Formats: sequence, C-alpha cells, structure tokens
Amino acid sequence: MLAWLCVSLGVAFGTSVLPVMSAELFVIGLLTSDPTLPWLGIGATVAVGQVAGKLLYYLAARGSIRLPSAMHRAQRRGREPKPPSPRRERWRLRTKRLRMLIEAVRERCHRHPHWMTTTYGVSAVFGLPPYMATTVLAGLARMRLSLFLTVGLLGRFVRFSTLAAAPAVFATLFRA
Repeated sequence: MLAWLCVSLGVAFGTSVLPVMSAELFVIGLLTSDPTLPWLGIGATVAVGQVAGKLLYYLAARGSIRLPSAMHRAQRRGREPKPPSPRRERWRLRTKRLRMLIEAVRERCHRHPHWMTTTYGVSAVFGLPPYMATTVLAGLARMRLSLFLTVGLLGRFVRFSTLAAAPAVFATLFRA
C-alpha cells in the first residue's frame, strides 16, 4: 500500500508539472485494478502531488523563482533590429492583446480578492476554468501562499477522493 501511495505522489507531481498524462485516469485506473486501496489516502496523496507541482507555476508567475534561461527571449546586443515581417507583426499584436487581457484580469483580482479565491477553488474541484491557468493567474494576482495552498489542497482532495471512491463504490455494488 505504501508503494502505491509513493507512486501516486510521483505520478501526481509529474502530471502536474508536465501534463502529458491525466492524473484523473491514473486514479480511476489504480482504484479499479485494486479496490482495496484506501481511497481517502490516494485522494490526499494525489492532491498533495498536484498542488506541489502547480506550486512551481504559481511561484514562477509571482516572480519568486527564476525560469531557466532557455525559456527567456534572447537579447540581441549590438545589432540593429530587423524590420518586423507581417507574420511577426500579427503575432506581436496577438500577444499584446493577450498581455492586456491578463493585465486587466490581474487588476480585477487585486480589486476583488475573493473573486480569485472562488475561481481558484472552483477550478481545483471541477477543473473549469483550467486548473493550470488559475494557478498561474493566482501567482500573477499575488494570492497569499497560505490561501493558495489551503484552497488548492482542499479542492484537489475533494476532486481526487471522489474519483478514487467511485471505482470502489461501483466494484462493491456489482460484486454482491
């Protein structure tokens, strides 16, 4: 059992940082294959792994950790800038609009901190709006770290415990 909890923690952290696999499918598959596993333990473990992984995105959005240099735009020193191509100009305008939208949402979050907390909590439980997006937005809005961790852990615990309990409930219903 302890081995499955450690595997669950690792998978949850990994899927949180690099979402190439669904943690939800992992939990359902794990509890379907072995319904004797403690669904509360699996739910709590996966919640901790998910929030720990998203904490990296939160801290990066806050500016508390520095991203690797490969993720930064290269600075051109001593060169004259090239005239922008039409394609590059369209891209610059699109990203400018996106930056303006993010700045407007950030400002709204500063004016109404409960709005951000509620949105983040709903996202932690239901996944809509996307949890990764609200994690980054919480960092941009400078949500308190304790609030981020508390709301995220509670929401993710509810989500993954419910998912973990579902296969066990169906297995016992159909076994009888």
